[in-house]
Amino acid sequence: MRYDRFHLVLMATHACNLRCDYCYTGRKFPRAMPLEIGFAAIRRAVRSLHPGGTLELGFFGGEPLLEAEAINRWVDFAHELATAAGLDLRLGMTTNGTIVSDAAWALMMRPDMELCVSHDGMPEIHDRHRRCGDRPTARQVADTLVRLRDAGRDVRAVTVVRPDSAAMLPEGIGWLWERGVQRFDPTLDVWASWDRAGLKSLETGLIGAAEFWRQHLPEVGVSWFDEKAAHMLGLPIEASPRCGFGDGEMAVAPSGNLYPCERLIGEDARDNPLRLPGHALEGDDFCRSSMPGRSAVECAGCAARQKCNTTCRCNNYVRTGDVRRPDALLCFLDRVCVRETARVLQGLSQLQVH
Repeated sequence: MRYDRFHLVLMATHACNLRCDYCYTGRKFPRAMPLEIGFAAIRRAVRSLHPGGTLELGFFGGEPLLEAEAINRWVDFAHELATAAGLDLRLGMTTNGTIVSDAAWALMMRPDMELCVSHDGMPEIHDRHRRCGDRPTARQVADTLVRLRDAGRDVRAVTVVRPDSAAMLPEGIGWLWERGVQRFDPTLDVWASWDRAGLKSLETGLIGAAEFWRQHLPEVGVSWFDEKAAHMLGLPIEASPRCGFGDGEMAVAPSGNLYPCERLIGEDARDNPLRLPGHALEGDDFCRSSMPGRSAVECAGCAARQKCNTTCRCNNYVRTGDVRRPDALLCFLDRVCVRETARVLQGLSQLQVH
């Protein structure tokens, strides 16, 4: 079976110059992906696609910009193969925004690269968790964002939302917006322990973030609400194999070992139960049978089911140990996002009537 779309992520290195205390990728050490493993993985992904299909190629770490020169070579190689095979190529990378070497800057400025910069919003929130040794990094990353803005570079801000920071999400979005960011990808820390107080903070943050989104539409996008709005308005949504968990999606560790999602590679230990059979250098493609989806039994009675976004097998596995079953945290996030999106759209509709 060939795919119409395939999502491949290369973990460029286990190394990182930061030591974020909530990082889920484990111990940082200097193991970079050899060029040939990246080339082999890209070849196999291209062979997994129908002619006219789309390859989504992402880069992950560690900090991927530590291997900016290698990534530039993989990108050029992917363009050559995609063009020869008649494929569309979509590129993406998330960086911590602290590496600005010539090679790193050239990569960030590639017009074909969907660029995401990690910044947790208000400096006191960001610096609580994202540090380089004892040195805070919020202002340094903000300087990178401003420099990118001044260069005319479109960029997304990835903001990790945790129990101790959730209530400050709207202030953080506003702070980044003042520095030129217009698109926001909040990311829930599914590894954290969320108690009742944490859920209350999350709801407070979502209400405030939705209000900021309402006030600045259509210039500002917040992914948690944008997708819900598209569903509610019946707008076309481009399908992606992201969260395919091995079916139409593959993550490759620097060693060449294969995983269903880059967030599950960690230190690529021998006993990692999420490692898939095989190796990047073995085989012609990444075609495999379908993985189980969200359980219809668990979710059949939920009124928000048709607008739900708890289908990410990785999130479900982290929270419940079952790729098919979300937990109360994921359902809570989804319900509040549906409610707040509907509130904003209803308010805008009433304004248009009057």
